Amino acid sequence: MAPGLLVSACLLGAACRYDGGSRLDPEVLAALAGRRVVPVCPEQLGGLATPRPAAALEGGDGLAVIEGRAAVRTVAGQDVTAQFLRGAEEAARLARRLGVARAVLKARSPSCGLTPVLGVTAARLLLEGLEIEEAG
Repeated sequence: MAPGLLVSACLLGAACRYDGGSRLDPEVLAALAGRRVVPVCPEQLGGLATPRPAAALEGGDGLAVIEGRAAVRTVAGQDVTAQFLRGAEEAARLARRLGVARAVLKARSPSCGLTPVLGVTAARLLLEGLEIEEAG
């Protein structure tokens, strides 16, 4: 079987976003037709509930979080850095175990985004050598 793609579960219609919703992307679904897909929600993999308070990177991007130079905090100020790091590592572990070399991740996410700021999971997967594109 051909290597699959790691895909942000919210883009596939899973109600796993911080607000309990999804970001179903019909273009992503069409592009993935017939391909092996590994849906992931790094924030859930890291132990965060759905719904959950919105979170943002503080003091740098996802790479800075991995290096211990930045943090992830909810809008109320709760530090959720450990959960974001755990989820990023779990996503990377899945990619390694399943031989996944590419990912399609949710844009504008403190976990999955490439823009406007590199998210924690996106940074971890790039360090792992995955090719990443963003959608949604």
